[in-house]
Amino acid sequence: MANQNSTLTQEYLHSLFYYKDGNLHWIKPMAKNKIKENSIAGYKSKKYVYVSINKKTYLLHRIIWLYHYGYLPNEIDHIDGNKQNNNIDNLRDVLHLHNQYNQKTNKRNTSGVKGVSFDKNRFTWVVRFNVNKKPIYFGRFNDLELAELVAIEARDKYHGEFARS
Repeated sequence: MANQNSTLTQEYLHSLFYYKDGNLHWIKPMAKNKIKENSIAGYKSKKYVYVSINKKTYLLHRIIWLYHYGYLPNEIDHIDGNKQNNNIDNLRDVLHLHNQYNQKTNKRNTSGVKGVSFDKNRFTWVVRFNVNKKPIYFGRFNDLELAELVAIEARDKYHGEFARS
């Protein structure tokens, strides 16, 4: 993938695309008419949507951000966690730390609750997760539902608007 901070400008993007409902649409035919006027720009991969501009490939959400705001932040968070939902209202400029807070529950998580794991030695549910890059322990619980409530409350308190269940 090309360097995300190339020489693209907001003005140049406005000459190529118009934005509608989380998509960029080509204003005029491109690539010897292989790209039709008004067609949706980009292609989906397993996780993200990409777009090619001048033979370079970019993450579509970054291009949409530049299209709207005229600059590229270091990281852009998909608020709802859906990396293919590139509606501008679903994107926000974040620090890496906040982007980590907004991650989905790890697929290896066996409790089904973010921040909660089962201690096989003590037969208890443990609530712990990182706050400002440091692991914080919130307690042990015999009941998964109570552990889940503690985890949700702690995430809301420490991760704020970036908390995700």
